[in-house]
Amino acid sequence: MTVAEAIAQLQAPDLSQRYYAAWWLGRFRVKVAVPILIQALQDESDRTELGGYPLRRNAARALGQIGDPQAIPGLLACLGVADFQLRSAAATALGLLGATQAIPDLVSLLMATEVPSALGTEELPQPYPAILLALGRLNAQVARPQIQSFLTHPLPRVRSVALCTMYLLTQDSDYVQQLLVLINRAETRLQRVMLADLGETGYLPVAAAMVQAQAEPSFKLMGLHRLLSQWLSTQPQPPDWAAAGTVFRLMDQLL
Repeated sequence: MTVAEAIAQLQAPDLSQRYYAAWWLGRFRVKVAVPILIQALQDESDRTELGGYPLRRNAARALGQIGDPQAIPGLLACLGVADFQLRSAAATALGLLGATQAIPDLVSLLMATEVPSALGTEELPQPYPAILLALGRLNAQVARPQIQSFLTHPLPRVRSVALCTMYLLTQDSDYVQQLLVLINRAETRLQRVMLADLGETGYLPVAAAMVQAQAEPSFKLMGLHRLLSQWLSTQPQPPDWAAAGTVFRLMDQLL
């Protein structure tokens, strides 16, 4: 598929083609598609029986991957839409875009208790993992009291990302150690996603412990890749490649 074909498909009557085109444009970070993807954030035609908007979700994800700040106002508007998964995709995208102006809205959403659609639940009325991680990526120091309240949430998945977020805000490795304990007590299904939280910390000393998890090697590799990427993003150039040697060796062993 070419860029021109993908942009044309995003305006096609076939909803499945539009859904795929939005994914494709984000996957290949096609910046010229940003205006039409912003338009897709307001699409009303692709809607599920439960009130979800699949195309809008993919458009939000694509805009986060492309990284153009033009998308910020449209993504902020999506935080108020009843679709739980769209709010999640918008929060993630805003975090990736470095949209610090979104912090007040993200905090408000984090503390909202009502379930605005059938896609939320009593325990998870809001997409807490996406919101918490976005606040961590945005270095939302003002939100630390609200984030800390999620360290005791009944869902291990939420506690996991809250620990990750607190490490991002404080650089206190005790939060990473608590996250390791949580992972070791979790079932394999949860370990798969929690390894991504560990990777998000960029805390290299945790690499060896990640390999000891019960999750499949592919999930360990993805977690280690994320760990290395996050670490590199915080290092001066050129980075200390010797410090990353252990991670490279662990990844080689998993291949």
